[in-house]
Amino acid sequence: MKKSLIIIAAIAAAAVLLIGWSVGAYNSLVTMDENVSTQWANVETQYQRRADLIPNLVNTVKGYASHEKETLEGVVAARSQATQIKVDPSDLTPEKLAAYQKAQGAVTSALGKLLAITESYPDLKANQNFLELQAQLEGTENRITVARKNFNDAAQSYNTAIRRFPKSIFAGMFGFDKRAYFAAEEGAAQAPKVEF
Repeated sequence: MKKSLIIIAAIAAAAVLLIGWSVGAYNSLVTMDENVSTQWANVETQYQRRADLIPNLVNTVKGYASHEKETLEGVVAARSQATQIKVDPSDLTPEKLAAYQKAQGAVTSALGKLLAITESYPDLKANQNFLELQAQLEGTENRITVARKNFNDAAQSYNTAIRRFPKSIFAGMFGFDKRAYFAAEEGAAQAPKVEF
């Protein structure tokens, strides 16, 4: 009688420990998944900040470089297209992330052209409003880089956790799928041509 009671107590204790560990494993995966979503929201916030600065920058340049209409329209069009693309963080596939990245890359390229034409306008380069906007834009670009790195770090931690045994069992059972990473755009390894 005493042996069977000990066996039952041992089985009950093992079951309680297993359930406790299971709940902890599941909750840690949920926390990591939410962290990836939060980091994605931070990336989108920084891109939105950049999109909000663009109209002010374009209007400031417009007063000095009105004959650069094509470049100014290109910046506005790229901004408009980039703000149309919305990505659900819970369904962040590599394809959707690449499309988002491509649209944001078009904004970066258009801004580069806009800032390049400002070199031809000494009065514009001395304009305090333009200098402030340019500094804010540079700061925002740095924030975007940090937000993207933080997102990739969170995605890596999450992806590692869902692939490691025994959490991989829970990940499969409860639908925790791998998250995509930001990657360098095509051609990013080549230095841009600068022509004067």
